[in-house]
Amino acid sequence: MTDWIAIAQVSVSLNVLMLFVLTGIWARNYRAFRSKHAIGLAVFGAVLLAQNGLTLYFYSFHPVLASWFATDMPPQAWTANIVLHVFQTVALAFLLWVTWD
Repeated sequence: MTDWIAIAQVSVSLNVLMLFVLTGIWARNYRAFRSKHAIGLAVFGAVLLAQNGLTLYFYSFHPVLASWFATDMPPQAWTANIVLHVFQTVALAFLLWVTWD
């Protein structure tokens, strides 16, 4: 089960890093252009960053949930979580590549 938690932690950590960069770019664009599109992206990034930050906290540091995720979560649930986290990582990597360009 430890492999599942490690994969989830790495994927969510990458998501947090990419969302931090993306939200910074979008916030900078909002300050420069004052467009509704840029503020929408910045708010979206901030909310998704908060969601991934909480997920990382629950997986790694929460006194009850971290232990449950590491030892008692059913393998089918881990498979579903990992698929979602990895899909999000791929999507954010593509979005970061497009945004950075």
